[in-house]
Amino acid sequence: IERIPAEPNRDNIFVFWGELAVTLSTHMDTVPPFFVSREDGEFIWGRGSCDAKGIIAAMIAAAEKLLAAGTRNFGLLFVVGEERNSAGARAAAATPRGSRFLINGEPTENCLALGSKGALRFEITACGKLAHSAYPELGHSAIHTLLDVLDDIRQIPLPEDVLLGRSTLNIGTIGGGRAPNVVADHAEAEIMFRTVGDPAKLREAISVAVAGRAEAREVLHTPAVELSKFDGLPTTIVAFTTDIPTFDGAWGRPFLIGPGSIHVAHTAEERISKKELSEAVDIYARMATQLLATGRSGA
Repeated sequence: IERIPAEPNRDNIFVFWGELAVTLSTHMDTVPPFFVSREDGEFIWGRGSCDAKGIIAAMIAAAEKLLAAGTRNFGLLFVVGEERNSAGARAAAATPRGSRFLINGEPTENCLALGSKGALRFEITACGKLAHSAYPELGHSAIHTLLDVLDDIRQIPLPEDVLLGRSTLNIGTIGGGRAPNVVADHAEAEIMFRTVGDPAKLREAISVAVAGRAEAREVLHTPAVELSKFDGLPTTIVAFTTDIPTFDGAWGRPFLIGPGSIHVAHTAEERISKKELSEAVDIYARMATQLLATGRSGA
């Protein structure tokens, strides 16, 4: 077992058996807020149950199954930071170990994803001038400016792709001001596009929207990707972003599949089906076995 440093006090966990050829990988971090786990006859509930602690459990169980069958030359890689900045995948990509295939786990309801949207995230900051709210003409509201900028950003035409569909925009956080009776001198927002191709036009549109009124700082870009098929597995297209682009092939040809539904990930109803977890164990073991035996995902 090895720790791969990713950020201060945050390490990836890597373990392998034999000469590494296939890596099962997912992420250990989750989104806030935390809520206590529980289970019933059908589901395990709790933050991270499907995104992606349940997938970690399925991959560990698949590794146990492979080892019991005498299989070697595979490994497990669990990374940090996927939900925020892909720091763990970036650190792993900088320290490749010769893996030829990467089976990346995210909640796809055990369907193999043939495509995944990218992400483009900005911090938008507006500045104003403090004043007593009874005399707003003596100041300038950063919040009013930010709201105008965000309204223009919401009007940006969103690109489309035949495979991945339409890009989307989310204004995820917004804040600013000091008190209800003070004209705000500062306001900020975080926005994210789910991209389907070259983000150049979106970057240009953001520059136009903020020009002379606010500042836009790009904090993350993860490109959209198209992925490979694997014989015998149902397929899907996903709108979320993964660590796969950040790995950039350093851990081998990627496949994207895992138990659980993205529709309940990041929600107060996050859960994972015990049946899907059990099925995922068999899927991961079968994929690893076939890739090790043939070096191919199809006949």
